[in-house]
Amino acid sequence: MEVQKGLATTKDEAEILQMAETQHGIITSTQVTEAGIPRRCLSSLVRSGLLIRVERGVYTFPEIWEDELYVLQWRFSRGIFSHETALYLHAMTDRTPLRYTMTFPFGYNPHNVVKRGVVAKVAGEETYWLGIMTIASPSGNAIKVYDIERTLCDMVKTRHKADIQVVNHAMRMYAGSQQKNIARLLEYAQRLRVKSKILTYMEVLL
Repeated sequence: MEVQKGLATTKDEAEILQMAETQHGIITSTQVTEAGIPRRCLSSLVRSGLLIRVERGVYTFPEIWEDELYVLQWRFSRGIFSHETALYLHAMTDRTPLRYTMTFPFGYNPHNVVKRGVVAKVAGEETYWLGIMTIASPSGNAIKVYDIERTLCDMVKTRHKADIQVVNHAMRMYAGSQQKNIARLLEYAQRLRVKSKILTYMEVLL
């Protein structure tokens, strides 16, 4: 990062890079404006290759650009990676998601999320927080995801309409895992109202 700041041609550009560095390599045009810096400095940094515009108003260092999961987490900070995306992050499916899925608290406006190409799910306030954990993205950056027990419960909800082969594969992997926590799984299943479905799977597999 020091090399990048040294390549900045103006004090304002150097300040933008410093701001981005304190935010793990991401900066927004709104933040630049609030700092009293002309937005044309962002365009200059993009032209020089020191920043990349990943979407409207959001810029990152080149090495951050490829970590779409991290950019999405930063852009939509209340979203938790869930469902098929969570299975992928927990290495419980061999299918790479065509679209990422995030869960938001009830009342959140998902317009910009959907516009970004993300599948937006909603959870009530009493269950939104259930099972949130932090893991490393494939590129090594910290992102929020539901733990595997919560994810399995979400996958069997009727309204989600998950691919049954994906669900069966994940359930078999979980049943054979030494890290499984059946007590937690059943607690979540009770609170998410899918206990009968989870019990059916576990009775067959365990």
